[in-house]
This record gives sequence, C-alpha cells and structure tokens, in this order.
Amino acid sequence: MVTAEDFFFAGLNKPGDTSNAVGSKVTPVNVNQLPGLNTLGVSLVRIDYAPYGLNPPHTHPRATEILVVVEGTLYVGFVTSNPADATQKNKLFTKTLYPGDVFVFPEGLIHFQFNTGKTNAVAFAGLSSQNPGVITVANAVFGSDPPISRDVLTKAFQSSEQVKKRTILDIYKTWWSRLAARKGKGPSRTY
Repeated sequence: MVTAEDFFFAGLNKPGDTSNAVGSKVTPVNVNQLPGLNTLGVSLVRIDYAPYGLNPPHTHPRATEILVVVEGTLYVGFVTSNPADATQKNKLFTKTLYPGDVFVFPEGLIHFQFNTGKTNAVAFAGLSSQNPGVITVANAVFGSDPPISRDVLTKAFQSSEQVKKRTILDIYKTWWSRLAARKGKGPSRTY
C-alpha cells in the first residue's frame, strides 16, 4: 500500500562523508530512495566536495543534469563525443562556478566537477529521470572484473606506456596538474 513515506526523503541538509580517494560524496534521491518518483521522470542529488575534491568523469545514460552550486567554487565541464564530422575532435566545455551559478550537462555526455577551493563545496543537481544511472569512466574501464585486456586498453588509448606503466590514479594526477598549470589555479598540494 502506498503511504506518505513513499513521497518523502529526509537528510539532504546533512553533509556527505568526503573522506575517500576522490574527496566527494554524492547523495542520491532517485526512485530507489524515494519510491514516489516512479514514472515522474525526475530525481535529485546532493554533492559534497572536500577541498580539491572531485566528482570524477562520469555519465548518466538516461538523464540530463542541471547543477547549482550552493557553497564553494567548482570547475565543471563536459566533453562532446564522436562528432558526425570525422575532421572534428571531441570538444571540452568548461566553466568555473560560484554560489548561485548553474550549469547543464547534456544526457549521456561525460562530465565532471572539481572543487578548486581550499574549503568545502556543496552542489545540488536535478536529473531528468527517476533512474538516471551513472557510469564512472575510470571505474568502468580500469575497475572491471575480470579486467579489460591490456592489449585492448593499449590499442584504445593508443599508448602502451600509459597502460603498462601507470595506474589510473597517476593518469588523473597528471591530468589535473596539467589542467591547473594551464588555468593558473587548482590543486596547490603536491600529489
């Protein structure tokens, strides 16, 4: 029997635990936590970020995401994928967001958020599905069981050195360090 509890969720006022490898915590409110969302085509998340915390590159296969920053400063972006014109490359769209700023991540595109500040950050995001799904790129590619063959990864990334000698953490650290150097901001800590 359906009750009022099926349409109620408590706790988005409480910060998530960001003491993990990426320094962020996503608290979802989708049909799994709030059954009353079934068939309504909407859901919500709260994202907490430690200083320099990252919501790693990921995608939502069934939803567009609209994010609003409540506290802190976030460097956000998404990448277009597989342009119809083979002469074009995937394009990165980025923006630095401050409290009250809003950014949209189109459905299915890889996107991320990175706290560039020395203090915590908080954002809320609405998603256009009661069950948006999430695929974290690094976890999917480098964390499968059994693992994807090194031959496949070497060919896909076109770099045997990157796959054979470096871990995904090394790749992320290098990427964020280069990004920070280009932007003149970002992590001030040494990796």
